[in-house]
Order: sequence, then C-alpha cells, then structure tokens
Amino acid sequence: MTTAKAARSAEERQREIVRMARATGAVDVTALATDLNVAKETVRRDLRVLEDHGLLRRTHGGAYPVESAGFETTLAFRATSHVPEKRRIGAAAAELLGDAETVFVDEGFTPQLVAEALPRDRPLTVVTASLPVAGSLAEAENVSVLLLGGRVRSGTLATVDHWTTKMLAGFVIDLAFIGANGISREHGLTTPDPAVSEVKAQAIRSARRTVFAGVHTKFGAVSFCRFADVGALETIVTSTLLPAAEAHRYSLLGPQVIRV
Repeated sequence: MTTAKAARSAEERQREIVRMARATGAVDVTALATDLNVAKETVRRDLRVLEDHGLLRRTHGGAYPVESAGFETTLAFRATSHVPEKRRIGAAAAELLGDAETVFVDEGFTPQLVAEALPRDRPLTVVTASLPVAGSLAEAENVSVLLLGGRVRSGTLATVDHWTTKMLAGFVIDLAFIGANGISREHGLTTPDPAVSEVKAQAIRSARRTVFAGVHTKFGAVSFCRFADVGALETIVTSTLLPAAEAHRYSLLGPQVIRV
C-alpha cells in the first residue's frame, strides 16, 4: 500500500511538473524541489522519467516541454524565446536564396524572420500559409505574396487542410524555407499537428531545394507527425549552440549544416 501510494504521488508529481513546464516554458530543478517539497534528486529522477516518455527535454539544471500531439507552443510564445539566436539563423537562411525567384516560407516565428530578411531589391514571389509572413511582406515593392487558403489555426495564424495542400500542389517552387517542432537523425522532421504536417510535406514535394532553419533546442526533439527525412534537406541552418560534432552527424545524412 505504501508503494502504491508512493507510485501515485510520483505520477501526480510528474503530471504537475509537465503542467508547470507547459505553462511557463521551462522548469528549474531547485525551484521544483521547493515547490513540490521533495529532494532535488527526486526531481532529477522525475525529469529523467519524463524525458524517457518524450514529454520533457532536460537541460543543465532543468527541463523544457516537448511539443506533442497534446501540446504546442503558440506563435506569441515563440516570439519571446531564443530571439537573438532566431534572428541570426533567419538572416543566414535568407542568404541562401541564390537565384531563386519563387520561395515558400513556412509558418512559425523563425521562418517569419527568414521572410523579413529576404532581399527587397529584386523581384520575388513568396508562397506562404502564414498570415504573419504574408503581412510582413505584403507592402514590399518587389515581392509578390501568394497566401494559401484554408482553415486558420489560432495558435500559429497559418492555414491548413486540403484547400491549402491542393493549392500548394499546383506550384513548382525554387526554394522552401521549412520549420519544424523537432528534428532528429532517427525520426527526421516532426510536428504535432497532422494538418500542419501535410502542408509541410507538400511544400517539400513542390520545392526544388529545401532549407531547414531552427534553433539548437529543436535537435533531438521528436513530435507526433513525421513529414520529412533529414536527407530531404539541402541545408540546415542553426546556431553554434548546436555542438559541432552533432552538426557533423546530421551532415552525414546529406544536408550542409551551417552554424551561425
């Protein structure tokens, strides 16, 4: 009976840790130990269990939530985390434009920063499912924006479903800038929502070249819906916070990896 009670309390404690991580974006071992009235080692053990279950990813001294079928951060939240890193990545990704005349820009805050860094001194057609991306480029003199129709997701302000993918399937695009909730060598690129996954997969099918732009915390994370292999990417753009050895492992699967 004591064991069952302890097991129940561990489960309740772990549920509370996940709830707190999702509410605040991250949790700290010391603060959790105080809030839950348990030893730090107990918290660390809980975090290991939750990481094994794919709910959290541990960091030095804490953890943050993994986006999954049951949880996804909003665009507003993403616009407040790792912003300097995302801006560097966005600018570096935009420099890969080359001679592309037609570009797909994915939903999400980092792709939005890519869009804002694109050159405005040459003709460019941008196809996007993202209302914020379309809005940021709509008044640019040399940029023609094609906004894909469909159901608008409230959290990311992007269109999805068959209207979106059908319209996208009608294009041949020079370059796609893609984001993801997770990228891993084993499971490829993943995202929580099947409807979003379909749009991303179609964008990659429609594009001659595909660039993934994402912060270091995306690497090793796995979400619910897989939409591409790492080998489908021409280039990965991330930051120097991704260790060089890990970047090299991804490059062995095909893409060039740029760290900024």
